[in-house]
Amino acid sequence: MLPKLSVRLHGGMDPRDCIGLAACAEASGFASLWFAENPFARGVLPAAAACAAATERIGIGVGVLNPYNRHPTLIAMEVGALDQLAQGRARLGIGSGIASATEGMGLRADLPLAAVRDAITIVRAMLAGEEVNYAGKAFSAIKVRLEYKPLRRELPLLMAARGDKALALCGRIADGLMISNMCPVNFTRHAVDRVRRSAHAAGRPPTAEVIQYVPCAVRGERAEAYRLRAALDQMLPAFWSLGRKVPAAKAALLRADGLSEQDFTRAVERLRAGATEALNDRFIAAFAIAGTAQDCLAQARRYGEAGATELALAFAGDQPEADMRYLGEAMRAEP
Repeated sequence: MLPKLSVRLHGGMDPRDCIGLAACAEASGFASLWFAENPFARGVLPAAAACAAATERIGIGVGVLNPYNRHPTLIAMEVGALDQLAQGRARLGIGSGIASATEGMGLRADLPLAAVRDAITIVRAMLAGEEVNYAGKAFSAIKVRLEYKPLRRELPLLMAARGDKALALCGRIADGLMISNMCPVNFTRHAVDRVRRSAHAAGRPPTAEVIQYVPCAVRGERAEAYRLRAALDQMLPAFWSLGRKVPAAKAALLRADGLSEQDFTRAVERLRAGATEALNDRFIAAFAIAGTAQDCLAQARRYGEAGATELALAFAGDQPEADMRYLGEAMRAEP
């Protein structure tokens, strides 16, 4: 099954550039735009708002927002306004997994799951138009209500999760799961199963949405696409470093077929030494969608079979609009 294909934008981009990419993505038939916010880069809400105003159909996803950066009451205020601007096209992902950034703000990061539980509870109630009286372990909201009427009472709230405890919590409280970059198909399958079993145990329906971020290198010539390795070259050292501190992040990486811990260590060492061909095709196959448009659609189906309902693609290279149009043509030709 081919999952929905969307486009990932992020805080490393000039918001003005995002507007043209949004228009191209909508014209090319992509399902949504997802705006990924990373600590201390550009906040993504200005870009998301500008793209919402410049488009009519394409979904507007924000993911993920960290309640340590924005109190849940502020998240509800901002996302409710964004949904009005987008006329019901917004979705929100919430997560709290980057502890180093949280600690850099002088805040404790020892309650990441409680922080997400509190945030989803508060944001959901506020967007439903309710007065919130909630005292959580990490965040509270006492006698708080939005001073405007939200457009929708049930704006989808997704949760970013990687470890088993987080995946179980996602199944109990969230409307969907968000999976990070650098998570192979085998992790997708494991995560979806864990979330769905937890939802079933809690008496909730199966998780409807599973959005996964994946780098994409698509060109008419397969060899040309495979040369667009820069995104993985940048991501792998950062994610491997995270994995040395966070066991769940390392376990996710090591679910990749045919790659051992020694393979990761050697590849990272070569990248840090300045090697330009440090990642072989096994890394690309595990952590990216790459090749011709038909290659990319076939690889996307693998994620769909593992349970992903939507892939948010970060287009590699210096011609993202042309690559979107090329892949969009192949999508429209699908039976």
